[in-house]
Amino acid sequence: MAELSQIRNFAIIAHIDHGKSTLADRFLEVTGTVDKLKMREQLLDRLDLERERGITIKAQAVQINFHSKVDGQQYVFDLIDTPGHVDFTYEVSRSLAACEGAILLVDASQGIQAQTLANLYLAMEQDLTIIPVLNKIDLPAARPEELKQEIGNLIGTAPEEIRAVSAKTGDGVWEVLEQVAALIPPPVGDPAAPLRALIFDSHYDTFRGVIIYVRIVDGRVKKGDQILMVATNRTYEVIELGVFKPDMSPRADLATGEAGYLICTIRDIRTVKIGDTVTLKGNTGVVPLPGFVQPKQMVFCGLYPVEADDYERLTIALEKLSLNDASFTYEAETSQALGFGYRCGFLGLLHMEVIRERLEREYNLELVITVPNVIYQLEHDNGTVEEINNPADFPEGKKINEVREPYVKVTLISPTEYIGALMDLNHKKRGIHKKLEYLSESRVTMEYDLPLAELIVDYYDRLKAATKGYATLDYELIGFRASDLVRVNIMVNDEPLDALSFLCAKDHAYNRGREMVQRLRKVIPRHMFDVPIQAAIGGRIIARETIKAMRKDVLSKCYGGDISRKRKLLEKQKEGKRRMKMVGNVTIPQEAFLSVLDISDDAGD
Repeated sequence: MAELSQIRNFAIIAHIDHGKSTLADRFLEVTGTVDKLKMREQLLDRLDLERERGITIKAQAVQINFHSKVDGQQYVFDLIDTPGHVDFTYEVSRSLAACEGAILLVDASQGIQAQTLANLYLAMEQDLTIIPVLNKIDLPAARPEELKQEIGNLIGTAPEEIRAVSAKTGDGVWEVLEQVAALIPPPVGDPAAPLRALIFDSHYDTFRGVIIYVRIVDGRVKKGDQILMVATNRTYEVIELGVFKPDMSPRADLATGEAGYLICTIRDIRTVKIGDTVTLKGNTGVVPLPGFVQPKQMVFCGLYPVEADDYERLTIALEKLSLNDASFTYEAETSQALGFGYRCGFLGLLHMEVIRERLEREYNLELVITVPNVIYQLEHDNGTVEEINNPADFPEGKKINEVREPYVKVTLISPTEYIGALMDLNHKKRGIHKKLEYLSESRVTMEYDLPLAELIVDYYDRLKAATKGYATLDYELIGFRASDLVRVNIMVNDEPLDALSFLCAKDHAYNRGREMVQRLRKVIPRHMFDVPIQAAIGGRIIARETIKAMRKDVLSKCYGGDISRKRKLLEKQKEGKRRMKMVGNVTIPQEAFLSVLDISDDAGD
């Protein structure tokens, strides 16, 4: 059991694809934590989705034994590998709450990016010791000296103190570990005090129930202890505990300052709250730990099973996933077109896509996803404020004083030659310019206030297209502002399709409605009757397309003769199609529900 003075808890933070997981791999390799024969790339990324996309989605913890060559001491490092994408900032904040320090990793060719700054500010808010490290110095495009100066100016560190490493080759990695031992303070806690442990993550195992990730702040917990969850007031017996190396390694106990896991045969996944405090049964007057601010979901969509019989399986899958990821919410809803499903809330579009893919892969579900949208606030005549996250709930014909939509502060970092393209993009997206600053002669940072609804439609794709992939993006919610919004209803075969209706700015309604019906005409298959597709605001049709009926040549066997015979056959066909239209259902494929994601304001230009 390590002494408190020999424990170091730290995380790796960086922009997406700057090498966090690769650096964690080298830490495990050079310290001998993982045998070279078992070593593979992205060892801490457990999800297939993470490995395929090359991104970290879930934060992962691992314990490393480190023998310093400088002072000769043996240290225990608890390392947490964190995500870099803006949608998973909540995972980063939870991980940092269990640490005393952080390695700030910067790509030596790309330099400081938007999420570099965002994650740095998160770490500084929690008063963590920051160790700046420059990665990928083996790349031909690396600019180590220039970027050391840039990082030094950002965090107030002398450039010569910034370590330059290659996580791929292992150059300089041992020196970074020596810095962790020397600079990051040991955890502060009282081993003699009653147990207080912070739940910073959890996941569900089919055979063992809920596995809780904890950081021991005070006291000690051992196998067989009766523990109490302070927030839920539930008591459980610890049947196994241990640390991650990186697989679960059972231990007899966990002491102050350590991070590990607890297994208590918890079957009801709703009884575990991320940020809750764990103590021993009978400990009265224990002050709960601060925990975490519950993340606010800002992007909503409906998830429906393709087969109605899969509804119960979807319910169970969402319950299990909500334990693994506390940052999304769900509630039951029904749709005229799609039947029974769930209204789900996410932190962003990538978060939504990841949850959908995990449901389809891990739980073998086929899903239909509806148009993503955001939360809106409606102020009624009597002064009451109502929040809605579904366009179907937007009242039409009723008097509303004001409609407010969420705005975000968008921070963009880009090469200077793309300033004009970025200004044009943000103007079309109703952005309000706030700030422009030069980081260097060739790089600029820009700030805009932007409606969140404009960000989730196709902003990211158009940003990458406008800047050839060089610009990076970060955003944070800044509140609600009044806007002139309307609901655009989509009707297929004269029937309103609630799952495809959406809210948008009045000035953009015609373009978006027109583009929507044009896209639907391409993805809805032809039927035996004409299928009209219309976009409407209230009772006014603003756009229409028609999918022409399949046509059988009923005159193919008529080789002349009286014209009345031909006319009779055509009238009979026409009457048959009219009857079919009265009872016929239009088949709408899943692509129709995804097509709205690609709608742009200048469609058709």
